[in-house]
Amino acid sequence: QVHLVESGGGSVQAGDSLRLSCAASGLIFSSYTMGWFRQAPGKEREFVAAINWSAISTYYADSVKGRFTISRDNAKNTVYLQMNSLKPEDTAVYYCAPSLRRGSTWYARDYWGQGTQVTVSS
Repeated sequence: QVHLVESGGGSVQAGDSLRLSCAASGLIFSSYTMGWFRQAPGKEREFVAAINWSAISTYYADSVKGRFTISRDNAKNTVYLQMNSLKPEDTAVYYCAPSLRRGSTWYARDYWGQGTQVTVSS
């Protein structure tokens, strides 16, 4: 059974930084592209960033490019999201998931953790 545990969220001021972590179990972690998604109140869940199995390739939503950095440690079955220069519009629950891309759209495979709340105040 796949188990994903996100952590590292919190309440910060605009311009601050946070580092999210996602520990995965129940899957061959090093075989999967991993992604981060987020869902703001009243909005659909959206893609944030992804990293391929070897960490050679990374992908970002335009809204976070240049501010967020995704990384992974396959030895620890963990994926990270370093978030710098946070903005109020980054406020959301953040989730990690094994991911895949079809065309230009990123999808999460059907596994979700509980998410971690990020709140950015102006």
